[in-house]
Amino acid sequence: MTARRLPLPRRHPRDIASAQDGVTIVEFALIAPALMVLLLGALDVGHTLYMQSVLQGTVQKAARDGSLESAAGTVTTQRDAIDTMVRDQLLTLNRAATVKFNRRFYKTFSDAAAAKAEEFTDSAVGSPFRDGKCNNYESFVDANNNGRFDRDGGDSADRAGARDNVVYTVTIQYDRMFPIDRLIGGNGLTTLSAATVLSNQPYGDQSSTGTPTVAQCGLGAPNVEAPSP
Repeated sequence: MTARRLPLPRRHPRDIASAQDGVTIVEFALIAPALMVLLLGALDVGHTLYMQSVLQGTVQKAARDGSLESAAGTVTTQRDAIDTMVRDQLLTLNRAATVKFNRRFYKTFSDAAAAKAEEFTDSAVGSPFRDGKCNNYESFVDANNNGRFDRDGGDSADRAGARDNVVYTVTIQYDRMFPIDRLIGGNGLTTLSAATVLSNQPYGDQSSTGTPTVAQCGLGAPNVEAPSP
């Protein structure tokens, strides 16, 4: 005996138009992508703020420990130890991160805070060499007499001494926790930087750089513009 198939109930078009079956799941499917992006973005921002806080705190402590006169040979070893301490603490949070260090020295705290470039004469207006850089044998005032143009007005670590001021900068770069910035053309990397200014301990009288001299920025010469930190 063949089973008799019952006819399906017919629904009026007006009933179909007012049907609410499955509306919730459809609405969730529409807002879920935006909700996930928002959630991941918030977590990424929170992680970045946390890393910035840890970085700043670590740099502040390291700078206090490292504000020592640099004339003694043991200071270099101590600075290496401080850098290692900072690196180890940061890599605890992200072992794949790249950590870089930079120290620049100034005679006064105000010079360190300003970080102004040494004065130089750019090429004449209309010259193809007028590019805002000290090059092509343009003259500059060598305020610290280190034989090179310093765009931040600072000096290298090997010339620092008692009572000098150090700008200690640490930069960390790592892959984002959720690289959603790639959706808008980002590279998926986070770069954070922290800096502090402290004075070297007064273990002696502060040395003088002498009267500023006039030098030239030459192409390929020893007194070319110092690289940016």
